[in-house]
Amino acid sequence: MTAPAEPAPHALLTGRTALVTAAAGTGIGAATARRMLREGARVVLSDRHERRLETTRAELAELPGAQVLAVPCDVTDEQQVAELFAAATAEFGRLDVVVNNAGLGGTAAIQDMTDEQWDGVLDVTLNGTFRCTRAAIRHFRDAGGGGAVVNNASVVGWRAQAGQAHYAAAKAGVMALTRCAALDAAEFGVRVNAVAPSLVLHPHLAKVTSAPLLAELESREAFGRSAEPWEVANTIVFLASDYATYLTGEVLSVSSQHP
Repeated sequence: MTAPAEPAPHALLTGRTALVTAAAGTGIGAATARRMLREGARVVLSDRHERRLETTRAELAELPGAQVLAVPCDVTDEQQVAELFAAATAEFGRLDVVVNNAGLGGTAAIQDMTDEQWDGVLDVTLNGTFRCTRAAIRHFRDAGGGGAVVNNASVVGWRAQAGQAHYAAAKAGVMALTRCAALDAAEFGVRVNAVAPSLVLHPHLAKVTSAPLLAELESREAFGRSAEPWEVANTIVFLASDYATYLTGEVLSVSSQHP
């Protein structure tokens, strides 16, 4: 089954400023930034890959009326996270939405996994999400309250997959972090939610994953295909918008995967 056409925008984020981490390239982060721009938001792009980040910024800046800022940031570095938030507010005066998309994968059986492999995935995927969620909640609190955080988890946080102990542990941690942070942030009117995609096909994944494995993974999906990055982005935009004002601490599965 082929993917449907991407729906038209509905001005869901007009007048708001959104920050998206790991937004360079062709994956979920860039698709989210693009969708948010189309929905009327000003967007701050962040990524540790500076060349790809600038390429993505230039592409998105061509959208009609686009206001987009690119700020290099490695989410494993607390100082860089602080500078990212400072640059965003200096440019646009405010932040309304923070999307924590940064994550690091890899494949290794746990008996062969090194401490460096484990620590690397956890530091980007879980600790990086923690650092940016903390910075976001502090910013929203100090700005008078309100705001939305959307974290990118994964169905692997629920479902076992061989060779993915580090990634699964990190994504399960993102889910738990989301639920607990939502309770901590509720008194400031801040909503904290997450999405949990399954298979999302984009050029980078196609380069690092064999065709037989991709075909097997697609066969597990009810629609017989992977999700398009914009399909996940649409759910992120929903959680950031006023259509989700009573949702907090939720993890929404963006998946057609069956057991």
